[in-house]
Amino acid sequence: MARLPVLALVGRPNVGKSTLFNRLTRSRAALVADVPGLTRDRQYGRGRVGERAFIVIDSGGFEPVAKSGIQVEMAHQTRQAVLEADSVVFVVDGREGLTPHDMEIARELRRTARHVFVAVNKTEGMPRMQVAAEFHELGLGDPLPVSAAHGDGVRELVEIAFEHMGDAGLPKPEPDEDEADGDVPQAGAGEPGEGAPAADGGTPPRVRVAVVGRPNVGKSTLINALIGEQRLIAFDQPGTTRDSVEIEFERAGRPYTLIDTAGLRRRGKVTDMIEKFSVLKSLQAIEDSHVCVLLLDASEPVSEQDATIASYILEAGRALVLAINKWDLADAETRERLRNETERKLHFLRFARQLHLSALKGRGIDPLLRAVDAAYAAATAKLSTPRLTRAMQAAVEKQAPPKKGPFRPKLRYAHQGGRNPPVIVIHGSGLDNIGDTYRRYLEGWFRDAFKLQGTPLRIEFRSSVNPYV
Repeated sequence: MARLPVLALVGRPNVGKSTLFNRLTRSRAALVADVPGLTRDRQYGRGRVGERAFIVIDSGGFEPVAKSGIQVEMAHQTRQAVLEADSVVFVVDGREGLTPHDMEIARELRRTARHVFVAVNKTEGMPRMQVAAEFHELGLGDPLPVSAAHGDGVRELVEIAFEHMGDAGLPKPEPDEDEADGDVPQAGAGEPGEGAPAADGGTPPRVRVAVVGRPNVGKSTLINALIGEQRLIAFDQPGTTRDSVEIEFERAGRPYTLIDTAGLRRRGKVTDMIEKFSVLKSLQAIEDSHVCVLLLDASEPVSEQDATIASYILEAGRALVLAINKWDLADAETRERLRNETERKLHFLRFARQLHLSALKGRGIDPLLRAVDAAYAAATAKLSTPRLTRAMQAAVEKQAPPKKGPFRPKLRYAHQGGRNPPVIVIHGSGLDNIGDTYRRYLEGWFRDAFKLQGTPLRIEFRSSVNPYV
């Protein structure tokens, strides 16, 4: 498959880059608000305008002359986006006009970018060409008036930005019948391509992994260690990550999508509207993932907020790996305290594998991915009805359900009712009288019998109706 062309969106804060990103990708992937500096990390998405497909990169507000603070990290992210891009769209604000900040960015882009196109945004309801005229001073060609919010001029912008790339990103013409009968390989023949089954029975599924936890526990640092590059801003300041950022990568032939999320604080401490949106995006990332990595900080006690985040994951029914970061900084006494606190406050996560790692030093990364693979396999396992029924009968033989009234509940057979998480449906009579204690006993029994470590397990009881009542 031909490589898709790459388009990077660059500009100072609050000029509408994320709005344009969402317009091009036809999504709401980027967080948008009238607040400068909202986007910080590079955000990638698949764009399509007409028949042309491409990769689009959203970047944070560019501060080329920044010397310290998080602006330096944001500038590094933007420079990396410029280096990766075939075309760069320099977004400016038509309502504010040309600023010295825009001139600084233009000087930087003239040195580093291959092809730069100026998009004058927010021109709706204004004399567009007149508004765009002053931006000729940037020396980057003819400015193009657009409205990211309304879509005006966006298609023309993309066509001009990729004009130098010819047919890149356009669909290839179908081969003639004569060619198809000749040397052109047919579907399923020769080398397995994208979407075609591999020789070993198919390509492995892409596992979506959300890294969640409180602010400043090292989520972005962990993802950078996993992919082997400084892809996300890792800064010693709570709340650095504001949006959920998805990153695709492969390790040992297995495809993953890593989702970096904003830190989740107690509801009473979340007052800023932007932070509320960030929390919602994090909760949505949990729902959209296959496996969640709940990251704790070894330098801090296990808190009630950690337990609350774990409960979000359980309610969503997602597979889980519990990882304690900064383990190398903890002494023997602290490690023992953490083990005791984890056992006491997170006792309901005993089904999850617990790992100790150092994201900064890259220690414990391989065991973490193996635990993620095992949790995903458990969450999506196929459980046959005969094996489930035999396991259920063995559990009843060892410990029958307690009587309630004159009759004892009778369990007849079991089958699988769903996956991710596994749902086991048990049929019988009088099952409405089974309490939570016996339900937990059955959960543990099935978990041990089928080695379902790393995933929550749900049991549903369905009682048959007596036709003679």
